[in-house]
Amino acid sequence: QRRGLRLSAPAAIQVTVRDALNQALDEELERDERVFLLGEEVAQYDGAYKISRGLWKKYGDKRVIDTPISEMGFAGIAVGAAMVWLRPVCEFMTFNFSMQAIDQVINSAAKTCYMSAGSIAVPIVFRGPNGASAGVAAQHSQCFAAWYGHCPGLKVVSPWSAEDAKGLLKASIRDDNPVVMLESELLYGVPFEMSEQAQSKEFVIPIGKAKIERQGTHVTLVAHSRPVGHCIEAAAVLSKEGVECEVINLRTIRPMDIETVEASVVKTNHLVTVEGGWPQFGVGAEICARIMEGPAFNYLDAPAVRVTGADVPMPYAKILEDNCIPQVKDIVFAVKKALNI
Repeated sequence: QRRGLRLSAPAAIQVTVRDALNQALDEELERDERVFLLGEEVAQYDGAYKISRGLWKKYGDKRVIDTPISEMGFAGIAVGAAMVWLRPVCEFMTFNFSMQAIDQVINSAAKTCYMSAGSIAVPIVFRGPNGASAGVAAQHSQCFAAWYGHCPGLKVVSPWSAEDAKGLLKASIRDDNPVVMLESELLYGVPFEMSEQAQSKEFVIPIGKAKIERQGTHVTLVAHSRPVGHCIEAAAVLSKEGVECEVINLRTIRPMDIETVEASVVKTNHLVTVEGGWPQFGVGAEICARIMEGPAFNYLDAPAVRVTGADVPMPYAKILEDNCIPQVKDIVFAVKKALNI
């Protein structure tokens, strides 16, 4: 207090995606004693990416569990625990390694609720970094959004900002269905503004609801995860040329909020999808198909355009890697193609 004026703290703060995820895990472990975290190096080492920093010291061996290097093994343990109403958070060091456990994720977790007519819930979260990182080559750079989004029985979320990360992880842990949460390793250290509301322990983001990050009138850009940032950068570049892009952060891959995309396309009459995954049968392909099948198709003034990763295994060399991942210039080019300018 100074000269009779109360100096209040700023409503929003800067928080990295790493810290937002850590905060969400801490709050949910504290809130519900059935929640526990397991995976490689999540306990004593504080996590391979330091997402679980401090949680083992705070909650102990029963709530934060280091596992052997066997994805099939610890994913199976986690699914079994979920079937008896514990709420495991199963961390894969990278989702590329989830292929070792894909039978547990799809055949055990995703299908059980359906096959049991709903009598067996599987409240589990599979989470970890997904898609390309930097210099980790083909075996560590795949995007699994389309893979897991293909499967009935799963919910699939893909955060971009710190608020996305916190709100979606908390919602995923509280959900009674198996949820796959696809994070970006390259975003872990990136700070985002976190609103006062998002700092609350009860802050959750509904699964299945997209967010319009930027309003626009000329073209709709739809993306998830790291490419959302590229779309916002491309929109800033195009704005200087008189083109106003509406940027939609998909947030959830399954169930997909196609209604928000449709409403935007009705307004802008043009659509560009952006993703880091391969083009064939991708998330962008699904969005384009849904738009074509629905009422928004009649409002399109030009064919939809997809911006994707290159249709090759990811190279190791940086210059080749950069050319395999969508860049801002690629999005600008796609928008101009869609608008025929």
